[in-house]
Amino acid sequence: MRAFKYSRATEPKSASKLVSANEKAQFLAGGTNVLDLMKEDVERPTELVDISKIQLTDVTESGNLISIGGLGKNTATANHPLIRNNFPMLTQAILAGASAQIRNMATNGGNLNQRTRCSYFFETAMPCNKREPGSGCGALEGVNRMHAIFGWSESCIAVHPSDMCIPLVALDAVVKIQGVNGEMKNIPFSDYHRLPGNDPQKDNNLVHGELITSIDIPKNNFANNSCYLKIRDRSSYAFALISVAAALELDGKSIKDVRLAMGGVSHKPWRALAAEKFLKGKTANMANFKIAAEEEMKSAKAFEHNQFKIEMGKKAIVRALSQALDGGTA
Repeated sequence: MRAFKYSRATEPKSASKLVSANEKAQFLAGGTNVLDLMKEDVERPTELVDISKIQLTDVTESGNLISIGGLGKNTATANHPLIRNNFPMLTQAILAGASAQIRNMATNGGNLNQRTRCSYFFETAMPCNKREPGSGCGALEGVNRMHAIFGWSESCIAVHPSDMCIPLVALDAVVKIQGVNGEMKNIPFSDYHRLPGNDPQKDNNLVHGELITSIDIPKNNFANNSCYLKIRDRSSYAFALISVAAALELDGKSIKDVRLAMGGVSHKPWRALAAEKFLKGKTANMANFKIAAEEEMKSAKAFEHNQFKIEMGKKAIVRALSQALDGGTA
């Protein structure tokens, strides 16, 4: 690990000011991602600004919104009654990620901003446009079993690794930001993360030095029929091959509203809009779930080693919707 300056901030504005003043500075909260990257010499910040003592940890309810603090720990958020009762698939998603020890340290804002786990990104001897713009994408013709099937570009086919972010995009969450000039900003979750395009080094639409203060989630009628499904190589401490957040609002047997999002398939949490469009107003049954899955996966484009993700994606959508229809699991 390279030498770096360490400082501590006690409130959001000063934290944002410290990081924005140094283009090579980064925030340090739980440290579960940035410290690993520094040890691998992937990230090379010259300064870490410790924000772990800033009081942005609460889960609160106000009117039609439930807000989770940007520095709240993943475990505390997943187990909070407001989250378990109103957004059970968010609880399921958080508890499906990493290990208990990591969830106890990792913060909500850090979860949103974690970097890809693409092996070419971590291996500094290999080309990676995300790590070193202009060097190429080793995964394009390399080992790409874990990589994207939606929204990729010739510059990058990596996927976003988060579980937590998949239900958040499905639930129309909004990310609240402390701006570098003292102003507050709101970014709809669907606009927070980026597709790679020609700038895969940019994971999200934050300006350097901006800090996540909270994530706001509007209340809804999905709690009784929702599910987070994660398919992975092993049942613990593994990233998703495919994941699906599915939620239904029913009027009898008819689908009044539906939310679907996928993980393990794109550079950003993938909202399954084609499937949602088909399902609204339809009868909630297996036949319609299968058609919706086919509609969503029509635009998927796979590579040599991840062709299986297309068929797996179809089956995962159907399974997640079926589990949601049956009430999911708490």
